[in-house]
Amino acid sequence: MSFSVLNTARRGAVFVVTLASPPVNALSRALIKDLHAAMDMVEEDKSVRVLHVRSEQKAFCAGADLAEMRENLANPNLVDAQIAFVRDLQNVLKRIERLPLATIAEVGGAAMGGGLELALACDFRIAANEAKLALPEVNLGLIPGAGGTQRLTRLCGPAIAKRLILGAEILDGQSAAEMGIVHWSAPRAELADKAATLADRIATLPRAAVAASKSCIEASLDPSRDGYEEELLATRDLLLHEPETRHRVEAFLSK
Repeated sequence: MSFSVLNTARRGAVFVVTLASPPVNALSRALIKDLHAAMDMVEEDKSVRVLHVRSEQKAFCAGADLAEMRENLANPNLVDAQIAFVRDLQNVLKRIERLPLATIAEVGGAAMGGGLELALACDFRIAANEAKLALPEVNLGLIPGAGGTQRLTRLCGPAIAKRLILGAEILDGQSAAEMGIVHWSAPRAELADKAATLADRIATLPRAAVAASKSCIEASLDPSRDGYEEELLATRDLLLHEPETRHRVEAFLSK
């Protein structure tokens, strides 16, 4: 499959998506289309255990494509076109978030607005100390509309979400790690190796167990779901139907 503004590659069980839309990987219709196509590939290939999202540009993703935004907002009658664009962005980020495997965002540079929302849709975030992360939409009289208000609040609580969103604060990667917005930070020169090492390590873990664990964690955030019962059902299913689980348990017990 060919892509216009991103590249894909396999490294063992790791599926690498590299944003490649210079100069700043702006979130355009083309990028969202490519992300949907990449998710089609990941969802269909059960041998993939990790999705690793990164950039070949200095920026990770610096937010909306300004040319397309100008086009959508040139006339009040076209506002619904901008809403449709944001809805499509929401949808592709939901697909990333709901993948039954581990997902990693390697944030080497600016992750602004929708770029940070893309990173927040991933399970793990590792950023360069020098990276800039923000949800600055209130500067324009707007809000982070592609899930930023929801995911950041769930991740860090309302106090941190209000600090970043209401205050339009820009953080470096190290500060973002200290606040729990990213899991780790590292010097930019070391980032790619550290992110690849993380992805490769997680790729050695059983996909079914990772998927079940991820689902049970999500259950803890949904009052309509009984997370404790889901833990029991998942454990039973893994023991009865996953040969890799049986093999690993038997090997552990035979020591």
